Formats: sequence, structure tokens, C-alpha cells
Amino acid sequence: MSDKPPPFPVYLFDVDGTLMDSAPDICGAIQHVLVSRGRSDVDDVFLRRYIGRHLHDLFLDLNFEPPEFEAMLADYRANYWGRKNGSTSVYPGVAEGLAKLGGRKSTATTKGTPFTRVVLEQFGLLPYFDHVQGTDGFPAKPEPDVILKSLEVFGARPEECLLIGDAPADMEAGRRAGVKICAVRYGYGEVAELAKWEPDYWVDDLRELAANGMAAD
Repeated sequence: MSDKPPPFPVYLFDVDGTLMDSAPDICGAIQHVLVSRGRSDVDDVFLRRYIGRHLHDLFLDLNFEPPEFEAMLADYRANYWGRKNGSTSVYPGVAEGLAKLGGRKSTATTKGTPFTRVVLEQFGLLPYFDHVQGTDGFPAKPEPDVILKSLEVFGARPEECLLIGDAPADMEAGRRAGVKICAVRYGYGEVAELAKWEPDYWVDDLRELAANGMAAD
């Protein structure tokens, strides 16, 4: 394990908790769903642990029944879209880090692809990406599918790729996809939980990704 990654031909980025601090909008939308169903006892600290995972996991852990899930998801999405990312912000150093970083870049997020593009464009990050990949009709992280989709688009091998994320689900998905993994310390995941996956690299700021020079295109 090293703190400073070498250049990679391909970089895949988680979005929530890695590129953007979107927890206020995500947790707010989830709280809307829970309160409307009689659960006002769940705080944002608890909810942050589920950011980056499918909401089915949260609903199951809160003892909701699977037949309710689709209506709850629809309610969440409507509320989240309606917030228009008004309380979301880009983490310091993200735009600068992406601008300096060579190689090809894509996303590996639990958000759907269309909404991911909207968010990246809203915050001026879309031009830094060669491809945008969300979770579209296939299993969410920690399954490796969203990573494998970008590798397929790029025609890249797993060993050519570095996945950057803030959650244990990111780390597990990366390991299962066979790519190198880099954990960020500033996101929503607990460092001790991330460390269990023995990330190949750690960073405190995305500008550190380019510290060892530009990756080859």
C-alpha cells in the first residue's frame, strides 16, 4: 500500500462522497421518504453510511417490506430531483485534480447515467470525463458491474485502471473487478472500514492523484 498512486491509463471515480458532498440532498430526500412512512427516528449520521449503496439495503435494514421498495424509490427520486442539488457542493481540489490528471476518466456511481451527466454538467465537471457510467439496470456496488461497463467502453484491462472512492462498497467492487483501488479519507466512509479492503492507495485531496505526473493517454 502506498499513499501516492503512479499514473494510470484509466481512472474511474465514485461521485457522492468522492467528487461531491451531496449528503445534504441525499439524506434530505431519504428523510422525506422515511418520515412520510412514520420513521422520524433515523438521523443523517446513520444514513451517510448507505450513500453509494442501493437504497434497498437501507430499507431492508430499517425493516421495511420489499413490496414497498419501488414506491419508496420513486418517492426518493422525485424528491431528490426536486432539490436540484441545491445543497450539494464539489469538494475542494476536485476540479483542479481532474484538470491536471491525464488518462481517460469515467464515473462508477450508483446514480443512473442520465442523472450523473446532469450533476456533472451542473457543477462544471462534465468536460473532464471521457465517459459517464452510472448503474443502469444492473446490480449496484459492491457488485463490480458499473466498473466493468466502463472498462468495456474503453477497451481497457483491469490492471490499467484505478478506482477512486470513499466507501467500503467502492473498495469491494474494485477488488471484485480486479482493478487497483484508491480510498479518499474525506468522504462518507469510515477510514477503519475502508482499511479492511487494504486499498492500494490513499489520498486526502484529488490533486494528489496527479502528484506523480500525468498519466499516458
